[in-house]
Amino acid sequence: MAGLVIAILAFGLLRTVVDAWYAGADMASAQRLITRNATSLVFGMPAYYRDRIRSIDGVTSVAISNWTGGIYKDESFGNFFAQFAVTEEYFDQYPEFRLKPEEWVAWKADRRGALVGRLLADQHHFKVGDVLPIKGTIHPGQWEFVIRGIYEPKDATTVTRQMYFHWEYLNERFKQRTGRNYDLAGVFIVQIKDGSRAAEVSRAIDAEFRNSLAETLTETEKAFQLGFVAQTEAIVTALRIVSFVVIVIIFAVVANTMAMTARERLAEHATLKALGFGPGFVAALIVGESVMITALGGAAGIVLTFPVAAAFKRAMGTFFPVFHVSEDTVAMQVGCALVVGLLAGLLPSIRAAHVRIVDGLRHVG
Repeated sequence: MAGLVIAILAFGLLRTVVDAWYAGADMASAQRLITRNATSLVFGMPAYYRDRIRSIDGVTSVAISNWTGGIYKDESFGNFFAQFAVTEEYFDQYPEFRLKPEEWVAWKADRRGALVGRLLADQHHFKVGDVLPIKGTIHPGQWEFVIRGIYEPKDATTVTRQMYFHWEYLNERFKQRTGRNYDLAGVFIVQIKDGSRAAEVSRAIDAEFRNSLAETLTETEKAFQLGFVAQTEAIVTALRIVSFVVIVIIFAVVANTMAMTARERLAEHATLKALGFGPGFVAALIVGESVMITALGGAAGIVLTFPVAAAFKRAMGTFFPVFHVSEDTVAMQVGCALVVGLLAGLLPSIRAAHVRIVDGLRHVG
């Protein structure tokens, strides 16, 4: 039973890690498309593409988003967080980010204003009004932002460890440094009216810029996010395999335990048959015992999964911004425990059900 507790706990934790890996993709909306440079994500596109995309049938709004890759304090992993320069339409497209109305107004009014997520604010103890210094990498120089708002997540699946600031401010700083406008978009976030038309609208957008200096590639937000996950697909696959290997190993342990138990009780099973109990009753006793053991062990493992997952999340900091045990993971844990119990008790129960009374009474366990 102790082994089963550990196995179910390990299975649940590994499955939660896999779910956390896909958190960004799971948050994606069917009504959001991502348009990027067809050559590579590292190349930008002219900002005026936004107006042309907005004119395409089915598109309701278009926002610009640029990854800036600045450094906060130092280059240590604990101080890393994503920073994006965005236009105001961005937050209309992401209703899962909850922001107080007064903070939204303050951010719009301040060119140097920044919005940070709740997870990021809690990690670094940011408060509204704090000055946030960032050392530029992609865009060199020392940047200073004023935190004008802290956005809250809609639910536990919403990632809130990013910082956002005005794309126009990025453009202005670039012009001050070089004497010319930046006017480049890293990606366009395209809001569409009907998610079922995603493929049609994507083709229309890419056709609009075919044979231009910056051809585009448009895909659903989920496909865009999964493109990043695919870079570590080998790790995710390994975690999936290991999670099931753990269950297979514990199945072998439980099956061996039940086989030994059934052998030791052959005389008892024969006695029950001699008293008039049928083979089905004897088989049910063995399977029932196996299921009871795995159910108790599985229940303990499931209960322990939640505090262990919470401790793991604290230990990992912001590496997994979304890390919670899902209902699907719990259902899989329950299913694994029951399957192990049934299969482990099946073969010993068949043997006990078919043993002859005389042979059973002669058996010495």
